[in-house]
Amino acid sequence: MGAVFSQLEPVFLALAFGVALCAGFVKGAVGFAMPMIMISGLGSFLAPELALAALILPTLVTNVWQALRDGLAAAWASILRFRVYIALVLVFIAGSAQLVRVLPSWALFLVIGGPATAFAVAQLLGWRLHLRPEHRRRAEVVIGAIAGFVGGLSGVWGPPTVAYLTAIEVPKAEHIRVQGAVYGLGAMVLTAAHVNSGLFNAQSAPLSVVLLVPAVVGLLIGFWVQDRLDQERFRRATLWVLVFAGLNLIRRGLAG
Repeated sequence: MGAVFSQLEPVFLALAFGVALCAGFVKGAVGFAMPMIMISGLGSFLAPELALAALILPTLVTNVWQALRDGLAAAWASILRFRVYIALVLVFIAGSAQLVRVLPSWALFLVIGGPATAFAVAQLLGWRLHLRPEHRRRAEVVIGAIAGFVGGLSGVWGPPTVAYLTAIEVPKAEHIRVQGAVYGLGAMVLTAAHVNSGLFNAQSAPLSVVLLVPAVVGLLIGFWVQDRLDQERFRRATLWVLVFAGLNLIRRGLAG
């Protein structure tokens, strides 16, 4: 543990706790954005590799909690319904995570941030994308592959998933549950992949363990807010978070 904390001044450790608390709150309220908030916030004062490693355990634990919040039976039913999407995300995360030290992520941030932002803004302005049942499997395959590929490289696969679930008008409770299942299973694969890649190791893992505390506290506060949102308010809150998440990805891409 000392190897990581010897590099962090107390003010930076406090900032890391604040970032994790904020990320947990947003995740609890709308179901996603924890990796984006953590990688953006932590990356402003930590090395990119350490910031990515630090978000792994908070992401894993909070997503499993989110997926199982309505019980194991409900979580399993959601997994079965979206099994094709989930399988594609997992396969592509496992594959692309091995390229994290080879491929530049800035181009991928632009590719995913631009469409995610445009989709959310259009929805907020009144345009409603509705995928016909005969087109959903094709969209599921394409979006799942994109989400997994970008997720393995950056630890972020939320925007495509949220856009897809919003487009097919999944009800709030299942929207949150499916997100938890997709992100939770993906986080398991990402953890294993980055243990294999060497990014998540004895030097970087302790910070991830410590940040579990503020992340879970934030998650519980966010759950309290989520329970008080009706379907339409939840949809709009989700879209606003998606706008800010997409703009942040664009910023990171332009920063190179």
